[in-house]
Amino acid sequence: MTRDDLSRCTAFTFPSLEFDPATGVAELGYALTGDAAELTFVERITFPMPEGATPPPSGPGSTFRRVLELLHLVAGVSYYKAAAPPELVAPAPLGPEAVALVTAVYTKGLAEYAYRNDLPHVLDLAPRLPDGTPQPPEPVDTADRRPLSAVGGGKDSIVSLEALRRAGFDPVPFSVNPNPVIVAVNAASGLPALAARRTLDPRLFELNAAGAYNGHIPVTAINSLIAVATAVLHGLGPVVMSNERSASDPNLIWNGHEINHQWSKGVAAEGLLRDALRGHAGLSEPYFSLLRTLSELHIAKLYARSTGYDAVVTSCNAAFKLRDASERWCGDCPKCRFVFLAFAPFMTRERLVGIFGVDLLADPAQLPGYRELLGVDGHKPFECVGEVEESLVALRMLAESPQWHDAPLVRELMDAVPAQAWPAVDASDVLLPGGPHFVPSAYAKVLTALG
Repeated sequence: MTRDDLSRCTAFTFPSLEFDPATGVAELGYALTGDAAELTFVERITFPMPEGATPPPSGPGSTFRRVLELLHLVAGVSYYKAAAPPELVAPAPLGPEAVALVTAVYTKGLAEYAYRNDLPHVLDLAPRLPDGTPQPPEPVDTADRRPLSAVGGGKDSIVSLEALRRAGFDPVPFSVNPNPVIVAVNAASGLPALAARRTLDPRLFELNAAGAYNGHIPVTAINSLIAVATAVLHGLGPVVMSNERSASDPNLIWNGHEINHQWSKGVAAEGLLRDALRGHAGLSEPYFSLLRTLSELHIAKLYARSTGYDAVVTSCNAAFKLRDASERWCGDCPKCRFVFLAFAPFMTRERLVGIFGVDLLADPAQLPGYRELLGVDGHKPFECVGEVEESLVALRMLAESPQWHDAPLVRELMDAVPAQAWPAVDASDVLLPGGPHFVPSAYAKVLTALG
């Protein structure tokens, strides 16, 4: 099916949702419909089932099923984007919280995709709901149970995992489709981990190869709901994420809309997801980001206090495509450049080069990428990187550091930053907690202990 065929699709629907408690496999059905006939997909999520215990109810109306219903709606973005039809048809009546989440996921969560593919109508999508009133959920309070701590292999999730452990919360590490990097991080933690598997319909890859629309999706929203469903299955408490303050900062404005590569990691998305889980599934304290009030630079400082994960940590997204866990940094992407810059003020040069395997601040080829991070050229890259202000603060700290001030790129970048950019930079603002968050009071001591 060509892109022309796909362009004749007029609606995206959610025809089926099945779960087999014997195997732990959920099947999420989707369809693109229109004049070119119906194109169907089935995504499979394999959940880790509790060993030696009776799993909780998973039938209609159960808490698990209701979380799965939200996951079904949100995970559909992967298939909707192949054609971007003008109509989104919900499979059942929804309450206002679920409607708000789904609307935002398909508009704000696909904003970068819409921008790159020049599809402005995506920014104004609204789900069409069938008639009826949804049944209210039974309230469920799991706030005092062990947290499920999402692990992505990077500095942020490592800081959260260790902070929770030191505070006595006995966290359970969790990941979706763990690659060798995540497996190595879990092994370094010494904590028994849980993992789920997400398998996309192979037809989607065929469509992409044939020229279907493609682009960035709000994958954190999908993985977050997989995590919450896993927590419910295992009788665990809140899902603890490690999304930082700068995730809420947009990359640019297009057609009057904020385009944010990290939208599903931002505080607004977190609030919408919490509200939907409360309104649709009855969970009173389902999900929050422990590091929400911290900057990327602050988190880098916290990570640098210990060395236990230096041999396994990676925040490079390109590394997740590699089979060899020893290849943890590509050394030539915005994420590598930013994390190297963020770590540098708080580590010895020897330690940092040992983590990365290369000195990025001694490589002239990295100069254009660093100019973007510092706001000298273009807009903030479409990657999970910190705010321009954080990069400026880190650079100034390096310029004042005896071991970094003579690094070739530090000198060159200091000269490249316009003089008017510096007065607006306040290190105390960047390195102190601040901003809105949803951290429960019971976890406040964790943030206090972080310092």
